[in-house]
Amino acid sequence: MSEEETETAPEKLALDAWHRAHGARMVPFAGYEMPIQYEGIVAEHDWTRAHAGLFDVSHMGQLTLEGPDGDIAAAAEALEALVPGLVSSLKPGRMRYTLLLAEDGGILDDLMVTNTGQHVALVVNGACKWDDIAFLREHLPDDITLTHHEDQALLALQGPEAVDALGELVPAAAELVFMTAGFYDWNGVPLWISRAGYTGEDGFEISVPADHAEKLAAALVEDKRVKPIGLGARDSLRLEAGLPLYGHDLTAEIDPVTAELTFALSKKRREAGGYHGHARISGALSDGAAQKRIGLVLDGRLPAREGSEIFAGDTQVGTVTSGGFSPTLGHPIAMGYVDAAHAEIDAALEVQVRNKRLPARVAKMPFVQHRYFRGS
Repeated sequence: MSEEETETAPEKLALDAWHRAHGARMVPFAGYEMPIQYEGIVAEHDWTRAHAGLFDVSHMGQLTLEGPDGDIAAAAEALEALVPGLVSSLKPGRMRYTLLLAEDGGILDDLMVTNTGQHVALVVNGACKWDDIAFLREHLPDDITLTHHEDQALLALQGPEAVDALGELVPAAAELVFMTAGFYDWNGVPLWISRAGYTGEDGFEISVPADHAEKLAAALVEDKRVKPIGLGARDSLRLEAGLPLYGHDLTAEIDPVTAELTFALSKKRREAGGYHGHARISGALSDGAAQKRIGLVLDGRLPAREGSEIFAGDTQVGTVTSGGFSPTLGHPIAMGYVDAAHAEIDAALEVQVRNKRLPARVAKMPFVQHRYFRGS
């Protein structure tokens, strides 16, 4: 999903003072002052893999859509003109990853869409949420009501012990499985909880009224299995999980086929169309994309960063869009785009890093297997 720094003065999160009190180093990010780390990125990364990490992702946009007289079906049908996934088929409490598409099929954002039983809910990336809202208002019918829930904070509890930690506070939420969600009550505070996340680990995202966010965060970290985790570890975890970051691995110039996100194209709609960019996407599906998003494993310990050039022999065949050192695997990994002829798994390539050509090979993603809970 996405985040980019902005040039305007950053806003403060509802938990700003709480983060600082817990030793966070704050940085401008996606228009907010955000915690990048507390005790260190690698330590926080490893803790989340082994226990449970609490992330503040309140910079993201929490939106809801409703049709006339609260008609959910009308809102879902209207949204389907802008995304390639089936929304109208979602049952209450079910969610889906999808893509907000420009009229030419370029990716404007990647997002989660949920049928809450009361409305269609969207969680969009923080760096482009205002652009998303403007785009939705422009392209949705006038009788669809869009609400931006700026009074809600969003916390993500991720890791193998997240279910037990959250179960201490909200026992019923432990019954959720991956990509399901529901309304819950915690000591009189209404919560919307989904079993999903951006780390590749099992976990939850919790929407809570902003004025109760500190109380909830404090209750969660009272559990010895839970520590606050910054954006640095969130990025290394999502890279290991092979999850793209909007504004880096996904942009408006890239279509879903090139991005290797065809799973987000509902099969029923690939032929039927009815959404932005269907002709371009259909053509890429039938003819093949000129480039493809790939994973790379590099030799040595020097990581490739965004913008590093990828070579096959003396010919540049692509560019790195995300890269770093994998704490879990103990070597550098990267994500990028290469010409389709060089996208085969195990293809030998080189990456230009600090005036050196480093050997690399195309690797299957995710680099670290997902551990989502889909039911016993």
